[in-house]
Formats: sequence, structure tokens, C-alpha cells
Amino acid sequence: MEFDTAPAAALAGDELRRFLAATLSPDKASVDAAAAGLDALAADPRFPLAILAVAAGDGDQGMRVAAAAYLKNFTRRNLESSLSSSEHYKEFRDQLAQALLRVEPAIFRVLIEVFRQVVEKDFVKDNLWPELIPQLKLVIQSSNLVSPGQQPEWNTINALKVLQSVVRPFQYFLNPKVAKEPVPQQLEEIAAEILVPLQVTFHHFSDKVLSSPDGTNMEYEQLLLITCKCMNFTVRSYMPSRVKQILPSFCKDMFRILDSLNFNSLIEDGPTVRLKIAKRCLIIFCALVTRHRKHADNQMPHIVNCAIKISKQSIHLSKLDSLPNRIFSLAFDVISRVLETGPGWRLVSPHFSSLLDSAIFPALALNEKDIAEWEEDTDEYMQKNLPSELDDISGWTEDLFTARKSAINLLGVIALSKGPPVASAASKRKKGDKSKGKSERSSIGELLVIPFLSKFPIPSHGEDASSMAVRNYFGVLMAYGGLQDFLTEKKDLTITLIRNRILPLYSLDPCSPYLISTANWVIGQLAICLPEDMSTSIYQSLMKALKMEDVDDITCYPVCASASGAIAELIENSYAPPDWLVLLQVVVKRISTGDENESALLFKLLGTIVEGGQEKVLSHIPEIVSNIANTVMEHLPPVPDPWPQVVEQGFAALVAMVQAWESSAPDENKTHEKRVWQSGQSAIAQTISLLLQKAWLLQVDNMENIGSALPPPSCVNDASMLLEFVMSSVTCMEETASMKVFELVAIWADTIANWDSWEEMEDQGFFNAIKEAVNFHQRFDLDGFFLKMLPSQSEIGSQSSVIGRVSNFVTRAIAAYPSATWRACSCVHTVLHAPNFSLATQDARKTIAESFAQAAFSHFKSISDSPAGLWKPLLLAISSCYICYPDAIEQVLNKFDGNGFAIWTSALAQVSSSSFNPGLSSESEIKLAVLTLSTVINHLVSLSMGGTKVVQDCYVSLMESCIQLKEVEEDGDNDDDDGAEDLDDDDEEEDTEDDDEDSDDDDVREETEEEFLERYALAAAGESIEAIEEGDIDEETQDIELGSLDDVDIQQVVISLMQKHPALQAQTFPDSLVERITETFPEYQQFFQVHR
Repeated sequence: MEFDTAPAAALAGDELRRFLAATLSPDKASVDAAAAGLDALAADPRFPLAILAVAAGDGDQGMRVAAAAYLKNFTRRNLESSLSSSEHYKEFRDQLAQALLRVEPAIFRVLIEVFRQVVEKDFVKDNLWPELIPQLKLVIQSSNLVSPGQQPEWNTINALKVLQSVVRPFQYFLNPKVAKEPVPQQLEEIAAEILVPLQVTFHHFSDKVLSSPDGTNMEYEQLLLITCKCMNFTVRSYMPSRVKQILPSFCKDMFRILDSLNFNSLIEDGPTVRLKIAKRCLIIFCALVTRHRKHADNQMPHIVNCAIKISKQSIHLSKLDSLPNRIFSLAFDVISRVLETGPGWRLVSPHFSSLLDSAIFPALALNEKDIAEWEEDTDEYMQKNLPSELDDISGWTEDLFTARKSAINLLGVIALSKGPPVASAASKRKKGDKSKGKSERSSIGELLVIPFLSKFPIPSHGEDASSMAVRNYFGVLMAYGGLQDFLTEKKDLTITLIRNRILPLYSLDPCSPYLISTANWVIGQLAICLPEDMSTSIYQSLMKALKMEDVDDITCYPVCASASGAIAELIENSYAPPDWLVLLQVVVKRISTGDENESALLFKLLGTIVEGGQEKVLSHIPEIVSNIANTVMEHLPPVPDPWPQVVEQGFAALVAMVQAWESSAPDENKTHEKRVWQSGQSAIAQTISLLLQKAWLLQVDNMENIGSALPPPSCVNDASMLLEFVMSSVTCMEETASMKVFELVAIWADTIANWDSWEEMEDQGFFNAIKEAVNFHQRFDLDGFFLKMLPSQSEIGSQSSVIGRVSNFVTRAIAAYPSATWRACSCVHTVLHAPNFSLATQDARKTIAESFAQAAFSHFKSISDSPAGLWKPLLLAISSCYICYPDAIEQVLNKFDGNGFAIWTSALAQVSSSSFNPGLSSESEIKLAVLTLSTVINHLVSLSMGGTKVVQDCYVSLMESCIQLKEVEEDGDNDDDDGAEDLDDDDEEEDTEDDDEDSDDDDVREETEEEFLERYALAAAGESIEAIEEGDIDEETQDIELGSLDDVDIQQVVISLMQKHPALQAQTFPDSLVERITETFPEYQQFFQVHR
């Protein structure tokens, strides 16, 4: 790998160095000028060689780092185009590889990113670098630590890091949709040429490291770590044939490294690299067990013994930092994965008792680090120790990252074990449900785990966290939380545990906050299997925890948080409280008296209570809304900072309450109930209006001297939903003034006009508010306020109307994610057809229509290669624009694409045809299509295009749409009956599924590698399909706003067209369509006499 660098160095003249030095200047103008100068020099085809020579040469390190950084960005921009096609590209590629072997770490870290880009393209994707592996093999064998004295300038660490970058792309399947993808030829070559010889070197380096005190052979430890990373990337997905040969030897050295760990004598800031090696070894074991068991079966006993030996040092966890904790987590994960395999029971079951006593339970018990974290970072404590992601206990669970979570998971897997054959936890739960009355084996949970945990008594009154009884019982509660799947199958046992081992904790005086928070979490975990007769005692205990005050300077926020989470879990699992009002009172009072963090937490719970309680809490909503709004207003910041979480959660809770109130509206014939409901609606709307005024209008008044006087874009979607509620609640002009609706709508529209923070499922409130704003405009905007030009509060400060601001938002939304496109296109019809546009504002309407049409056509063009669900909303949106201003929209489409109008016309005909899926479905969609197609046909015929295919297609689609419209109008009353039939069908399917489950054989077979690969490939393919279709399904049928167009007589439009062009249908319609038309519309028969 020797190359002449002189020409490149010569290119690296003073000008290049001057520009690079200027990029380090603190002056922005100098940096911009230097960047422009470098961009100009980059046009020279030898520029990559020149800047690489600077980065890899001598001189100021800051300039060299700048050169390497510019080269990285230059490569990312140009690799697929000018760089790879240059005549100097191969020379640059080889010079880059050589430079990496010599440079110091600061430069290497940047240049290796350049090399990764080149490798992924040339070696992995295109396989056009055949000399890379032979040359890299030679370099490693001749480098300074492998063969001292041969090539001292070739750094072994750098060479192996280059190898790591070459292997890295192969850690994932290159073609994940292929069920049985063969090992890539490049990876086979790497394994044969480099990894197999490297195993001997790895063994030699292991001897050196293990024979020396920790940390004294740092270079060799680095080499071991990099080699382990290379091996991990190699076997994570694939298993090269030559790697199978060295696997026993390689595993043996990894066992030696892991066995050398002693966490009792580990000092702070100790042998970090050694621990990183151990972590990587355990990750490799996870891959071998999960992916390559048939190649690692003979290593499984050693893997189990090694992981158990590490896990039994968990007693030292409280003295260790995050990296050792991660190692313990991986050790537990390895054992869990082995236990889920065929030989797992035989290998792990002899160690169950010792694992429980010496490994798992010490990891669960309370320790000093937990207590310190409780005080210093409560959120981190709850994330680690009150996990919400343990719903599915399984040996195949992805990395859990902390020893405690992994220990809980392992305990759950052990508890579900019943001896061979061992299956996944999900299958065992299913099996447990269907084996009643059969002689099933007792699980380890019954035989070992529950008896073991029963040894630890409930602490006595007054014992604090220093008590061993408290610390151990904390571990017991953690264990119960991890036994959720096991206890779900044993409901009698669950009831006993709740009554005798958990609820008594709430009676301790004083209550230990560490135990109570964990007890709350356990109750939440077991929400799906709690008996109704314990509802009162359970809710009383949780409400006591919810009101718990700080104990002896110990914060009780985790207690409140876990109680709130548990109550939410109970309600979401239909485990109702005995008295909803009492629960509401406790939560609302705590919100008004608690700190900001607690209030934010309880707002979320309040929303859950309102959604779950429905009619049982409705009568209290007006009063609660008033209390909550006052609390939120207290927390609103006076300056335009992003709102704190308590305000955002408060808005979300208010949305839940107003939605519950709206959904409870009584029938019109219930006069008294309707009057009471409307009174509550008015009171809630007044309160919400006051909140929005303080959040938006008063803040704007306080920001007059600031560039942008708009309120911060915090929870605008929730605020939009509240504004929608206010607008829908107005019944008279006096209320519009008292609630300042026009002012609120103006500032809201100004806020969303340039919105670009799309949040998928969280944006629907915008679109609903837009439609309600247009409705409000029709009802109460007698003076045309929505169409008046108003000064904007944004930094731009230009004038715009409310409708213009809303239209700007809709235009931007058309190009957003699929669901937003559907909703935005629906709003296009509303904005164009519903507002009361006067003659004076027609120019504004035309501008809006042109903007909508251009945005919709641009998006359509980007997806027009193949028919898709988004075609329909986009093409119909353009149709609404075209109906309003045919000539202007035709010009817009043709300006965007020379053949744009014809493209849209053909696509609209295709979407309107009976064969397109998803086609037109609602009555309003079909009406719009018919009106647009008839207008298009008249226009094209006037241009003497009557005999063209596009006119024929439009005419056929128009008549098919007319037939469909007639069918939709006639069949509209049958939906309820169809729904009942579907419900019966669903019941029959459920019965069939139950029968299938009952007929399953008790023996659960372990998934084979081939089945795993096939499932993996199907999942990968499914993800790609979902990415394309996401957001299309739920919006396929929508009633769109047509305004005055809804009153147009469609049949008269069609008859007029047929009368105007009598010869057209004769040469256009096939016989089958003529027959359908005359059957559906007998009055049209006269027009087909010529055709017959």
C-alpha cells in the first residue's frame, strides 16, 4: 500500500491552507468566505488528494482536523457523483486507506468516517475493491504490534479499526426481505483472509493482557476490544463458514477474559477497556445463542457457566458505575436466552436456586446507589426501577441495559419454566389458559420462586431504608412486578399476595417511600388480574400514596408518580374505583397544592379518569375545568418561553374533559337535559376562553418590544382543539365579543401559518379547528373579519387575512406525512367552498386556489409512478381548485409541468373509474368528480380534442361515477344492517379462534432458524409496505365540503353534456357500459339510439 504522495502534497498549496485556517476563525464572515473559497477549489479533480494530503501531513493539528472535516462533508456530497467518477478516485481511495494507518487518533476519528462512506459504496454495495482485503491482511500482519520491526509506521490499532469499519456494514442483513440470505462473498473473504489468522493473534494478546495487572497493557487491551467488535459485527446476522472453524478457540479466549473479572476489587475509574471487552464478549454470546445455536451448541454449557459466574457478583452492584451494571445486565440476558432454547432447561435448571439467592435477588434489593439516585434524579430512578416496558417477559427481549431490569426479566422467565420443552413466554401464557383439567407440570414459579420470596418478612413499623428488612423487601416487590405473566395465570395466588404481602405496607407507620413506590408499581403491573372485591382497599391504598407528603426530607415524588401510574393502569384495564368522585377530589386537590412536577403528572391521570369514568364524572367537569384552568394559568410563564410541562399536560387534560363533555350531548328531544348540558357547555367555553386569552392575547401584549410577538408554539394542537370547542359553543354575537373569539382565532391562525413541526398523530386538532373556524365564519362573521387584511405578529410582520393564514398552513400540510395530506386536502374543499367570499375578495380566493393546486400537484407528481391511496385526495383537491378557476388552475398545472393539465386530467379519470382502488366512495367525492369531469370534457371538446383518448377516458369515468352515485344514494340506508352482520361474523371468528386454541397440542415446539429467518424477512417486507401506506387507511372515505356545488343537479349537468355532444358517447362507450347506464338511468336511453 505504498503510493507517491508528492503530487497531492504539491497541490496543497498556500491558498488551500489559508482557506482551511480561516475556517477556524471566530468571525462568521471570514468562515463564510473561506467556505466559499474551498468550494471553488473543490472543482479541481485533484482536490480530494490535495486536502487529504493536508489532513494526513505535518503541521498545525487544528488545520489538519479542519481539512479532514471538510473532506468528510465533501465526500458525503459528491461520492455518488463527481468523486467516484473521477480519474483520480482510485488513487484517492488508496491514499486514504494508507493515511489511516499512520495518523494520530484526532485525525483518524474524522478520516475513518470518510473511509466508511467509501467502503459502503465500493466494497459492500458495488463490490468493486477486490484488492482491499489482501492489502489489509498484509498491513495487519506487518503492523507494529503484530510484527514489531517490520513496518513500525503501520499502527496495528489503526489497522484493526480500519478492519472494523470494513466489517461494520455486515452486522445487518444486506437484503432483509430474503428469508435465507447467503453470507455475502465479501464477508466470507474477510473471515478467511483476516479473521481466521487473527484468532491466533487474539489468543496471543489475551495471554499478554491476562498475565499482567489490570490496565498495564492498554494497547493490547485496545486490540482485544477492536477484535471483539469485528467478531460481533461478523456474527450478529451472518455466520461465515470459516468463522465456524475458529469459534471454539475464540470462545475459549473470551471465557478466559470474562472469568478474570473480579467486581469486588474493581476500583472507580479502573480497567475500563477490560470491561468494554467483557461487554462485547457477552454481546457475542447473545448473538450466538439467538442466531447461531446449531454452531454454538457445544459452547452453551461454558457460556452458561461463564454468565452465571458473573451474575453471582451482583452483590457488588451498589459500588459500581454504569459499565459494570451493563455487564451484569448482559450476563442475565445471556442466561434468559439460553433458558428459552431447547437445551436451556438442562443447562440452567441446576442453577435455579443459586441464581435466585446469589445473583437475581441481590440485583433487586435496595442499595445505596438507589437511595442517592432517588434524591438526585427521581426521573432516572423511576425509569430504571419502575419500568413500564416489562409487559412481555421473554428470553428474546431486546437489550434491557440495566442489571435490575434484566434480573427481573430472567426471574420471570424462570418462573414460567416447566421443564422441557421450553417455549417463549408468550406461548406459555397461551398454553396456561388452555390446559385446565389436564395434568400440567408445576412451574418453577410455584415450586421455587414464590417460596423463596416468602422467606422475607414485611418490615416492622418504623424501619427506615438502612434496615436490611426494608432493603430485602424492596427486592421482593421488584420480583413480584417481574412475575406479572406468571401471576396472571395464578389468580388465587395473586389475590393472596396482594392481600397479605402488598396492601399491609400502606398501614406501616411511617410508610417507607421506597417500598410504597414499588408497591404502587406492582399493583399497576398486576392490573389485569385484580379481583373486583378488592377494589375499595386497593384504591384507598393508592390514594393514600397519592397524598403522601415528603418524609424526613425524603422526596415522595416517585411515590406520587407510581401511584398515579398504577391508578391509570387500573382504569385503562377497566378496573373501576368504587367512588369516582372521591378519586377526582383527591387528584384535583393534589394538583392545586402539589409542585409543578406532581401537577404535570396528575394532569395526565386526570385525563385518564375522565376518559374512563365518562358519565360517572360528567356532572363534575365544569367545576373541574375551572379549577384546572386556574392552575394552568398560574404556571403560564410571563415571557415567550416554551411552556413548562405542567402547562402542556394541563392543556391535554382540558382537551380530554371537553371531548368527554361534547360526546355526552343529550338528544334534542330531551329538553331539560339539553338545557342543563348547554349551560355547562357555556360555562366551560367561558373558562377555556379566559385561559386562551391569557396564554395568547395577554402574552402578545407583553411582547411588544420583541421581534416576534407570537406566543410560543407549545401544545398548539391541544390549544387548537380547545379553540374549536369555544367556537362550537358560541350561540350568539354577544358571546363572540365576551369570549374574544375573533381575536383568539386571529392569533391562532398567525401561529400556525408557518407551522412545520409535524407530529403525525398529534396534528389532527389543527385540521378540525380549521373546519370549525370556517363554520364559525359562516355563522357569525357578518363583517367579513376572517377575510380582512390584519397585521401579523410574526417577525415578518406582513399583513394577511385569517383565511390566508389558514390556507398557508393547509398548503404546507399537503406536503407533510400521509395522514396530514388527507386532512389538508379535506380542508382545501372547506376553505374554497364554505367561506363567504365577496366580490372584493375573489382575487384572494383565486390566489389561495392556485397555491393549493400547485402544492397538491407537486405532491402528486412525487408519487405518480404507481397508483397509491394518496392519489384520490390530491386529485380531488385540485378538482375543487379547478371548478373555481378553470383557466388559472390549468395555467398553474402547465407551468409546473408542460403537460401538467393533461397529466392531472388522465389521473382524475383513472381515480374516478370503477377499477381504481381506493376509488371514490362518499357522495360528495363522486359529485365533485362528476362536476369536474364534465367541465374538463366541455373544455377539451372546445379545443377540438373530442376524439382523443383522454376525453374518452374522462367520459367513461364520468358515466361510471354517475352510476356509482346513484347506487350510493340508494344504498345509504343499509349500513346499520351490514354492521350488525359484521358483528355476528366477528363473534363467529372469535369462537373459531377459541376452538383452534383448544385443539392445539400442549407441546410447544421451538422455532427453527429457517422459521426465524422467514419471519424476519416477512417483517422487513411488512415494514416497507407500512411505510408507504401509513395514514391512507383511516381516511379513505370522507365527506368533503362542496358549498353551493352541493346544490347542483348532477343529472341535469350530465344530460346537458350529452345533449351538447350527441356524437361523443356513440364513439366512446363500450356496450356493457351503455347497458349499465340505461338500466340505471332509463331517461338516458334516448341518447344511445344512434349508438345502437
